[in-house]
Amino acid sequence: MPELIILGSSNAVPSAGHANTHLALITPERRLLIDCGPNPLISLEQAGVDVNTLTDIIVTHFHPDHVASLPLLLMDMWLMGRRLALNIHGLDYTIDRLIAMLELYDWSEWSNFYPVHFLRVPMMDRAVVLDDDQMCIYASPVKHFLPNICLRVELKTSGTSLAYSGDTEPCPAVVDIARNVDFLLHEATGATTGHSSAAQAGEIARQAGARALYLIHYPTGRFAGGDILAQARPQFAGQIVKAVDLMKIDLSTTPY
Repeated sequence: MPELIILGSSNAVPSAGHANTHLALITPERRLLIDCGPNPLISLEQAGVDVNTLTDIIVTHFHPDHVASLPLLLMDMWLMGRRLALNIHGLDYTIDRLIAMLELYDWSEWSNFYPVHFLRVPMMDRAVVLDDDQMCIYASPVKHFLPNICLRVELKTSGTSLAYSGDTEPCPAVVDIARNVDFLLHEATGATTGHSSAAQAGEIARQAGARALYLIHYPTGRFAGGDILAQARPQFAGQIVKAVDLMKIDLSTTPY
């Protein structure tokens, strides 16, 4: 059964019970991690996913809450005996900095390391990230402080679709990537430069014609800012859900 697991739901400042936003997309053929800010080894274990079955990592952009644990994750899988090749997807800007970060740890000197393939995503609307028998994933650039992408996943077996955008101001690219999706996961950090509020996320969902809106990457703990569901409701009449850590979304069926 294809599913999306919310491994973390917080914005850049985590809190107890709310890790920085990162996701796991599970299909029969792939185990895919989206972003790598906190310690995914622990969150994947809590979600019941064997970290050494990961096939792909998509890094949306090079901010610490989305990339900081990548060297540790790669090292941990190596220490746990991983032999399976790993694909890491990202924009040129992101991949160049990921490689530079790993070189600070002299990772090329780690003996008997498993193959890691860096796959560069073109900086263009609806660039194909991957395409296999189960799904196709597209990426488009969004408006943030540095190069960043939103994602669209189309599942070929169930016919369901989802879009994800964390860290972006409202922009046409997100409306396009989320056009008529069953599930839209959109950040709700607040209406500041480079980000969107819950109300703005609701407006994006309405414009895109999404069936369900999941608010994610929102302030938590002592920085939580009121009822984000209520803030989004005037803008979007569809189903609205507050994403929380370890929530699982069944992608084999469309939302009610």
